[in-house]
Amino acid sequence: MAPEPAAGISLQEQNFQIPNLLSGPDSGPLTEEVAMLEDLLAAAAAAGAAGLVYVAAAARVIKQYERGVVFRLGRIRGAVRSPGFTMVIPAVDRLRKVNMQIVTMPVPAQEGITRDNVTVRVDAVVYFRVVDASAAIVNVEDYRFAVSQMAQTSLRSIIGKSELDDLLSNREKLNEGLELMIDSPAVGWGVQIDRVEIKDVSLPDTMKRSMARQAEADRERRARIINADAELQASRKLAEAAQQMADTPSALQLRLLQTVMAVAAEKNSTLVLPIPVELLRFLEKGQQVPPSPQPAPPERTTAP
Repeated sequence: MAPEPAAGISLQEQNFQIPNLLSGPDSGPLTEEVAMLEDLLAAAAAAGAAGLVYVAAAARVIKQYERGVVFRLGRIRGAVRSPGFTMVIPAVDRLRKVNMQIVTMPVPAQEGITRDNVTVRVDAVVYFRVVDASAAIVNVEDYRFAVSQMAQTSLRSIIGKSELDDLLSNREKLNEGLELMIDSPAVGWGVQIDRVEIKDVSLPDTMKRSMARQAEADRERRARIINADAELQASRKLAEAAQQMADTPSALQLRLLQTVMAVAAEKNSTLVLPIPVELLRFLEKGQQVPPSPQPAPPERTTAP
């Protein structure tokens, strides 16, 4: 125990006496305790710093649209990590993140010859997403590049199997066939093809002009057919009208007078009106006065 300071000694003088007390003959055990305490504090601080460094090196954050695949010494460790905070062993584990969103990949334009020997240039677009993160990392080196190459190959195959009319008017069926061709190998890669669409079909200029002439000829043919059909219907109606007028000759005269009235309404032309002989005879009959009956001669009477 350190001796109590005498009365009348100031606090500053007491502070100067403490080092003298520690350096006295009884200060050995106290110095060892202080040094041990300092070592413990330094070790705790070092452990805390090491822990912080370890946590900073091992902490990983996986986003909502991602999944994590952990490789421990080159082998997959455990299940696929879910979104959120996760830990790995630094320098031992390696975390690979896989995007699970739908990817829109344009397919470069492919030039080919259709089944009816027409050179076309077709481009498309593919919509796909990863459904198995482990398979997308392990089974294929680069699943995006693999899907792109498979889409180009399948598009050229579809062009060779189809005709030009199918490429222009029956795209829905071709889209389904193209989707099936791409999706078959992509299942083993952990990729699912959602949709495939053919965007544009480019034709040579000579083929465009030929198709334009063909369309024009087809429209002209349909116009002639419509005109001929109209003439046929009109002739049938005229035949029915002629038959009706033949049964009633007065109807022909009424129709003639109606035509004369329609032409004379404009007053800008000279009208030559042929008069049928039947009409003249009809008028002659109307002008003839029937002879009046003559009185009978008186009968003569003879005497007996």
